[in-house]
Amino acid sequence: MAKRFGGRFSPQPRLDGTDPRAPARPAPGEFRHPLESRTRWVTIMAIPFLISAFWQDPNGLALHLIAFGAVASGMWMTREGLQAEAAYDARRVARRPAIPRKLFGGILTGLGLAIGSYVPGAEAGAGVIGFAGAMLHWLAFGTDPMRDKGMEGIDGYQQDRAQRIVAEGEAHLKAMQDAILRTGDRRLEARVGMFAATARELFSHVEENPDTISAVRRYLSVYLQGARDATVKFADLYVQTRDQRARQDYETLLTDLETEFAARSARLLEGGRTDLDIEISVLRDRLVREGVRPAPTPPAEPAELQRPMTLDDLLIPRESEKSRR
Repeated sequence: MAKRFGGRFSPQPRLDGTDPRAPARPAPGEFRHPLESRTRWVTIMAIPFLISAFWQDPNGLALHLIAFGAVASGMWMTREGLQAEAAYDARRVARRPAIPRKLFGGILTGLGLAIGSYVPGAEAGAGVIGFAGAMLHWLAFGTDPMRDKGMEGIDGYQQDRAQRIVAEGEAHLKAMQDAILRTGDRRLEARVGMFAATARELFSHVEENPDTISAVRRYLSVYLQGARDATVKFADLYVQTRDQRARQDYETLLTDLETEFAARSARLLEGGRTDLDIEISVLRDRLVREGVRPAPTPPAEPAELQRPMTLDDLLIPRESEKSRR
């Protein structure tokens, strides 16, 4: 998948087709939490349960296998919860995860440790170890997001509808990027990645303002589906013929689509700014009518304009009047 790089010394797009600007919205699956690698190490530390199981009696074998499976499942749930939290933090408007995965991951981890340390006659000790493991999991990974973010004034039905359409658009982009891989051309892969980044900027606007979904729905469904079909056909043709004219036509198509998506994103921003100006103007007028805010006073006129003008003022030059004074 193409990445966008850039910095102080690369302000312009490079010759290989990459764009130095960072994408505003990562693709699904690209959200990474800084604590995500810890789950792998915890799973590795539980491997002794798996190895020692084969030197136990049947009951011990089953308990140790269950213990390892519980810890591994708990870490898998925790990793999914961390990715959901990273996606939640990356968006300005987001709902809390429907399933508290980190909570369930901590419960499974504590349960696995309790089962793995179980010894007949020392059930209390196994329970203490399991509880301590769950608490350490909570301290190491934190809790799941428990409340929605930025959802004030947003219609829940429209939000769900926007998320479904955005998910369809992401599927079209993923199909485009998978299809272009068949060409083996890094420049084309980067070009499709640039278009995907521009499309995801529009996705971000739609997620933050789901009321605009009707205005851009054809961009997220019809246009992206057409771009996906064109990419698949171009990849099949280019792999066989390496037709440079077909390549030029395809890159021109991507440029036109990218320009249109960027313009649509700009219009959405401009429309939001216009709505804000209208709301501010209406609120100010209402405050003035209710006497909460004084009416704006017109700017004072210069002193020379406050006195009545005479014919001499018009005929005598200003410099002569100043010298006479």
